[in-house]
Amino acid sequence: MVYLFAVLAFALIAIILAVIYKPLGDYMYEVFNSDKDLFFERWIYKIIGVASEKEQNWKAYLRGVLGFSLMSLLFLYLLQRVQQWLPFSLGFPNVEGPLAFNTAASFVTNTNWQSYSPDVTLGYTVQFAGLAVQNFVSAAVGISVAIALVRGFARRKSDTIGNFWVDLTRCTMRILMPISIVMGIILMALGVAQNFAGFVDVQTIAGGSQTIMQGPVASQEVIKELGTNGGGFFNANSSHPYENPNMWTNLIEILLMLCIPVALTRTFGRMVGNIRQGYALLGAMVTLFGISFLAVVTAESFSNDPITSLTGGSMEGKEDRFGIVWSGLFGTTSTSTSTGAVDSMHDSYTALGGMMYMFNMMLGEVSPGGVGAGLYGILVMAVVAVFIAGLMVGRTPEYLGKKIGPREMKMASLYFLVMPVTVVVGVALSFALPFARQSVFDTSLANSGNHGFSEVVYAFTSAANNNGSAFAGLTADTPWLDTALGVAVLLGRFVPIMLVIALAGSLAKQDVVPETSGTMKTDNRLFVFLLVFVIFIISALTFFPTLALGPLAEGLVA
Repeated sequence: MVYLFAVLAFALIAIILAVIYKPLGDYMYEVFNSDKDLFFERWIYKIIGVASEKEQNWKAYLRGVLGFSLMSLLFLYLLQRVQQWLPFSLGFPNVEGPLAFNTAASFVTNTNWQSYSPDVTLGYTVQFAGLAVQNFVSAAVGISVAIALVRGFARRKSDTIGNFWVDLTRCTMRILMPISIVMGIILMALGVAQNFAGFVDVQTIAGGSQTIMQGPVASQEVIKELGTNGGGFFNANSSHPYENPNMWTNLIEILLMLCIPVALTRTFGRMVGNIRQGYALLGAMVTLFGISFLAVVTAESFSNDPITSLTGGSMEGKEDRFGIVWSGLFGTTSTSTSTGAVDSMHDSYTALGGMMYMFNMMLGEVSPGGVGAGLYGILVMAVVAVFIAGLMVGRTPEYLGKKIGPREMKMASLYFLVMPVTVVVGVALSFALPFARQSVFDTSLANSGNHGFSEVVYAFTSAANNNGSAFAGLTADTPWLDTALGVAVLLGRFVPIMLVIALAGSLAKQDVVPETSGTMKTDNRLFVFLLVFVIFIISALTFFPTLALGPLAEGLVA
């Protein structure tokens, strides 16, 4: 019966996404290919001193991305450090330096890892003027980089790949803001909190008293999911009834996480002049997503224990109102889209269920991945796939009419090596360095043995992939983990972006190679199979070396 429910839930999501796929994808195509600026956009360009009609080469585009992100990092760090003097601080003190760095790095990189309990750490001003703003612009940065790479494939003998400031502004003002306003109102109508009431004392049904924090939740909840950010207003994230009160809001939040990453494949197809190319990428994404979801449901529903069998499987850490199927679908979505939001506790999943969530991230989060990041990630994987196919048949590899030479392969190879190296080195240092090991064991790990090791692995996997979810048994607010994970999220975000933009510049300069009878088709089922296979193989670069560290650390965490 649980498999029937899983199929029906998957089908419902697929049908709704199919309905919005074409209009949303075409709309984003029009946004990034329009030569007209809206009235308020022209004022923004005047204020920041940007000539919107002038495009940038890849180096200037990259400087824009890095410069904007650096200023965002410094501003958010400063905002937390002076919190107690800001309005609507709710009496909270200034955030300590290591935690402020970790939080700033996390939200600027679209990771939204939270080493703190938001409802007892951050006031409203930091929440909506700092975190919510970054939820918008960090998502817009990711989409802008993806569009720049697509232009690299689409253009011929071009020195430019667009204008970062124009892409950032249009993405924020024309895509993310309108959808967030509409869906935020819908979430409020369905029961998500939105006020400035602060702390409220209430009487519980058991006759006791409880202090509950409220706040502008719905306005942050919608962009948290739409921008595949994931940072919750409350410590319990989307399992909190103020963030996710019922099945309708749960369904909407899943759709918000998936809609832009999925529809961007349509935008990609339109921009390169071949819709079937977008369908091929979408096919690979759906295949990876479906395999993961089926594996999670199987792991969580299989049980021969007489107690758990009464609930259809393992309900530990899951909300009764969502159950195994919808909790598994939400978790698969959040770890496949770099969102990191949770409506159940991943730390409480079975060994195989938790492993699948880690594996989703180790795939590079391309199933379908975060907003923008998923598209440029799977395009890099496609470059690797056609290179491997070219070696097999003895032809110069080509993708979308562009030759994949040594320069392009070096950048693609470095791209997919960033994440596994960051994860393996971060985990190894956490157990090898005496002061780091003491920090982890004395204050962080709530579990011993293999699961304690898995909590550390999950943390660095989540950070390096800019996901933000966690095995909650790890208390990450220590100087070592705040710093190490903060560095990991910065490396996992900006090193790949640097390589992607450089790749875009290299591809844009090329002319299109005429298609011949020997040209490999990249819009059919064979290529989808090859792409999925290559992604699985590359993910093994993270999965198996990290597992190899397990026996070495087993005695330490026993």
